[in-house]
Amino acid sequence: MSFFKNVFSSDKKETLDKGLEKSKSSFFTKLNKAVAGKSKVDDDVLDSLEEVLVTSDVGVNTTLKIIDRIEARVAKDKYLGTKELNQILREEIAGLLSEIDSGNETEFVIKKSDKPHVIMVVGVNGVGKTTTIGKLAYQLKKQGLNVVLGAADTFRAAAIDQLQVWADRVNIPIIKQEMGSDPASVAFDALESGVAQNADVIIIDTAGRLHNKVNLMNELTKVKRVMQKVIDDAPHDVLLVLDGSTGQNAFEQAKQFTAATEVTSLAVTKLDGTAKGGVVIGISDQFQIPVKYIGVGEGIEDLQVFNKFEFVDSFFK
Repeated sequence: MSFFKNVFSSDKKETLDKGLEKSKSSFFTKLNKAVAGKSKVDDDVLDSLEEVLVTSDVGVNTTLKIIDRIEARVAKDKYLGTKELNQILREEIAGLLSEIDSGNETEFVIKKSDKPHVIMVVGVNGVGKTTTIGKLAYQLKKQGLNVVLGAADTFRAAAIDQLQVWADRVNIPIIKQEMGSDPASVAFDALESGVAQNADVIIIDTAGRLHNKVNLMNELTKVKRVMQKVIDDAPHDVLLVLDGSTGQNAFEQAKQFTAATEVTSLAVTKLDGTAKGGVVIGISDQFQIPVKYIGVGEGIEDLQVFNKFEFVDSFFK
């Protein structure tokens, strides 16, 4: 298959390789134990592989799809040895992810237009939401885009303060009010200010609470409705931030938020500190919502555009 082309710059690929090291090491330790003493990919090996994938946080449904694809390969090729299993996995998982319409970009690209591109960011506290916003703002500014931040997570003073730190660090304007203010009011002010400043991108932080779906839906719907009084089709992107190190809990958060609002893209953070990197494969497949960004390190450059083929290449390298 011709999925794999080296499209990342060498430093980004090196960061990705390093960031996935724990996940890769854990996966291959399990895989090597599962196929020890076996020479042929048979039912026993496939059963063991299924267990390895599930315990690597790929998720049950996605694991079954991968096993089905490998079974089809075995039937087609008649004989497959365990020495070839790594390459087969690499190809079949890349093939599975290629069916998701998530593009194949390697850089942060938002085109300039007559009106600002509005990104509303959602996710629970502690997943790296504010850090993701800050790093995304930095990389967009580096492209020459004018970026404005809106601190609409008004339920925690710390959330406003953290976003202010990033705004100062990146040297971009931030629109904020006092803790306890109406989030929709902050979002409205941020869009008005962004339009007045000829902003290219406006990023709105929202409250990081996973309360019941009805309240969450009502709150986010109100924020969106108020923003549309300023820019009629805002937000253009609803970005859900998930902590990759939480494994299956990230799946549950994705279920809750996708049920509560129209999530258009995902960011999976903290992949460098976990052995649960397989969660990216499962989340990409199960929700059919593109994973747009991944966090693979602490540095300001370590938020990367998710390139599924480079990811699979690094994971199975």
